[in-house]
Amino acid sequence: MRFFRILFTVPVLFASFTTAQSRFVVTKDGKFQVNGSDFNWMGTTAYWLPSLNTEQDIINTLANISTAGYTVVRTWAFNDVETTPTNGTWFQLINNGSTVINTGSNGLQKLDMVLKHAERFGLYVILSLTNNWNPRENLDRRLESDIQARTLWDRDVTPGTNNSLPRNFLSNDYGGMDVYVRQFGYENHDDFYTTAAIKNAFKNYTTQIVSRYKNSSAVFSWEIANDPRCSSTLGASSNCETRTVTRWHAEIARHIRSVDPNHLVSSGNHGFFCFDCPKLSDSSPSPPSPSPSPSPSSSPQSRRSLHPLTKKRLLQERREQWKRTRVAAIQSRNLPTEGIRVRGQWDATPTRRQVGNGVGSAYDGSAGVDSQDILAIKEISFSSFQLFPDQNSYGVDDPNLSPYDNMVQNGVEWITAHARAAQSLRKPVALTGFGLVTQANAPSFVPFNSSTPPFTNQSAGVTDEQRDAAYDTWSQTGVTYGLQGIMQYQWGQTGLTTQPGTTISPNINGTTQSTNVNQTEAGQSPNDGYAIFNADRSKVQRIFSDAV
Repeated sequence: MRFFRILFTVPVLFASFTTAQSRFVVTKDGKFQVNGSDFNWMGTTAYWLPSLNTEQDIINTLANISTAGYTVVRTWAFNDVETTPTNGTWFQLINNGSTVINTGSNGLQKLDMVLKHAERFGLYVILSLTNNWNPRENLDRRLESDIQARTLWDRDVTPGTNNSLPRNFLSNDYGGMDVYVRQFGYENHDDFYTTAAIKNAFKNYTTQIVSRYKNSSAVFSWEIANDPRCSSTLGASSNCETRTVTRWHAEIARHIRSVDPNHLVSSGNHGFFCFDCPKLSDSSPSPPSPSPSPSPSSSPQSRRSLHPLTKKRLLQERREQWKRTRVAAIQSRNLPTEGIRVRGQWDATPTRRQVGNGVGSAYDGSAGVDSQDILAIKEISFSSFQLFPDQNSYGVDDPNLSPYDNMVQNGVEWITAHARAAQSLRKPVALTGFGLVTQANAPSFVPFNSSTPPFTNQSAGVTDEQRDAAYDTWSQTGVTYGLQGIMQYQWGQTGLTTQPGTTISPNINGTTQSTNVNQTEAGQSPNDGYAIFNADRSKVQRIFSDAV
């Protein structure tokens, strides 16, 4: 029999969170507002915040984030386990079709600390409620007889994998959708979106979290899930398509709003488009309000009016862009360096002139996500999207540009496309996560659907200068085309308290096969390949302060 229960006590509303409702973020005329004033923001992600070992570490981290000029921080409001861990933080036990929510000192009280001190430092928090990714690669791909020989909740620690990293070190090691699917006895990732028992379990968890903080003025928004798609470590069924994911969003968004009418709700999806997919909602674009385009010398605060996003216009503008870059390349005699970029690494190969009629995988619905259809849901308050070129393709490469310049240009096109989609639906838009893997971070890089670093040296990735140039271009593009929020991934923190068997362990190198150069000293925050520490952080912060 499947059942739900709460461990320790029923969640309560905390008096320290019940400040005046005027601080709640709202949306009006396609903008974020606080207390009647427009609120444009820069933010950072620290998914590991509630898993820190001491309250003082949480205080110090949030203080540093605030001092750096950020006003929004994104973190995980989920931490699912399949057996009760000996050490460290956990929020929910999911085991054999039942769930237990931990409201103790190593449970939701850690999240209480994050919200309390965020409010103290004037920070807003985006709280993500689950994750698409939870890889246990070798275990999930064994023969069924081999799986039955082990308990399904055992972590795979096959030699050579990186799963021997401390729990909660990687952003994909906090449980999520596939934990529900496994523990409720199902096989396909999209069973999470369609199976009543699983949906009820997730709604139960959502109710406990959302009701606990519904009066907190530190909450910016509820993010339904990080990067929801049709597939994950567990594959998709043949029935999963974009409307499967959209229907689930509509159901969960309505549920959240029924529990908490005070806060915004966003999807958290990666932002994939599908022009030719059937829609659930009326997401047909409406014409934007007329507004003159700024001259090159205009203030960066000027906003450009954009034509509605359509497949025809995307292809037309892409061809026009290619013509301009071809002329420029011929005139400068600066033809592109041959090569392609694969997960942060340049691989030599002959340059291919790509066919201009295809929109590319980010626009064809192949991930099972139609962000325009999701955005059209009434209860979805704003558009959120992500940009990680080391792990996704965002366009069709221009044969006249180098691999690096193509990566930057495709990012510009991606940002502009989302600004158009949000503008046509009169909703704010925020880039809620973007990053590039640098050469220094390459040994730490673990893709979202993996537990193993693909690189063992610093020959992969971009240089710090290339990262900074790309970040500057993307942030200025966001400002120019009306993004109301831009969030870098991810924050790096030093001087943290270590404790054996927890996320911040005394000797990270003693627990992993990885040559993780950024973790040679104890007391540093987790790094899955995007963390920025010390001197590098000041350079990136200058870029974002210019955008602010």
